[in-house]
Amino acid sequence: MTDAPAPLPISHPLRVATLASKKPTRFDIKPDAAQSALLAAVLDITAVRQMRFKGELRPVGRHDYDLEAELMAEVEQPCAITLVPVVTPIRETVRRRYLADMEMPTGDEAEMPDDDTQEPLPEVIDLGAVAVEALALALPMYPRAPGATLPEAVFTAPGVAPLRDEDLRPFAGLASLAERLAKPEKNSD
Repeated sequence: MTDAPAPLPISHPLRVATLASKKPTRFDIKPDAAQSALLAAVLDITAVRQMRFKGELRPVGRHDYDLEAELMAEVEQPCAITLVPVVTPIRETVRRRYLADMEMPTGDEAEMPDDDTQEPLPEVIDLGAVAVEALALALPMYPRAPGATLPEAVFTAPGVAPLRDEDLRPFAGLASLAERLAKPEKNSD
């Protein structure tokens, strides 16, 4: 038995066959409270307080499409050091280029395209999935509360003097030595 994929917290599917071929398709997605709570759970963060994904999907040539949108959000995550809630505003420009004739590389050592915004054109473009992916990539990996610092960790075997950060900076002592050498010595005549 296989596990079914988790439902997307936000879904806004557009069938490519029904998109206008000469003018852009504009969108403005704002998840409601229930969708925001589900999105926070899926992203494993405390809360998504606000989110908006606004932009357009433009036809390019006969079969390709460009997506350009602005992702604006305010998220809450626990501080990586103190676990105090940290609120982070996010503002990202999201670009995707959907190409009808693009083939995905296959094989174990396939090279990925240089342009990471390019994707093969699917039958359905789910703008909600694009928004969720963009938000997940924009989240801070290790959010920190103001003033939160890691204490110095000292590990050593019993009876051995611990190695501290200052000991690992071999040129730190040279600065004070250079300073002493630069000062003229006073004669005690």
